Amino acid sequence: MRYQSSLFEYEEDLSALSDAQREVYEAVEQDGYGMREYARKTGRSPGTVGNLLRRARRRLDGGEAA
Repeated sequence: MRYQSSLFEYEEDLSALSDAQREVYEAVEQDGYGMREYARKTGRSPGTVGNLLRRARRRLDGGEAA
């Protein structure tokens, strides 16, 4: 049996991220929250959300080790 996937079924591998990084990355990059909006929703500072997002992006781009 042969399987095909489409671009719409693609899910990014987020296993290299910490739980906090994954949570922020999914909210901002995939669910469309703004960083400040997500910070307010979760009670985190905007700086913390920004740092977590930046680290997540670096890890996913291969620029930072786990």
